[in-house]
Amino acid sequence: MLAVLDGEWDLMVAHPPCTYLSRAGARWWTTPGRQELAFEAGAFVQALWDAPIPRVAIENPIGMLNRLWRYPDQTVQPWQFGDPYRKATCLWLRGLPPLLSTLITEERHYWIDSYPGRRDPGIDYRSIRGKARSAKDRSRTFPGIAAAMAAQWGGAMPE
Repeated sequence: MLAVLDGEWDLMVAHPPCTYLSRAGARWWTTPGRQELAFEAGAFVQALWDAPIPRVAIENPIGMLNRLWRYPDQTVQPWQFGDPYRKATCLWLRGLPPLLSTLITEERHYWIDSYPGRRDPGIDYRSIRGKARSAKDRSRTFPGIAAAMAAQWGGAMPE
């Protein structure tokens, strides 16, 4: 699968699986075999980073990459790009500028309902359309962040 990285690419925005890297799964980090899976996931991220591509962005949530590799160059939130949610998204950047906020929203709900102590009072999370309910939902990239990546990094970039 990594052989495709040897193509003639000028930009890669990678969203590697976060199953074994995310802080959301921290309660399982001491489960037997889990560390090995995290190391494999970290090695995959390192292979993406080492690809012969001049401009690279790797997106992942806060978690093991901070310990296994390094801290991100930037951490963004959906509410900085027009989506009314909180979900820290880390970006490791090479050859790309940090993303600039496009539309800051005042309404900010937690996207992942795995932190009961942080629930917004008076909100029935089961009734919120679009609220993360599954691992697939939790791992989605928000439209505002994706649009900012496309607009700010996808155009004609100076050499």
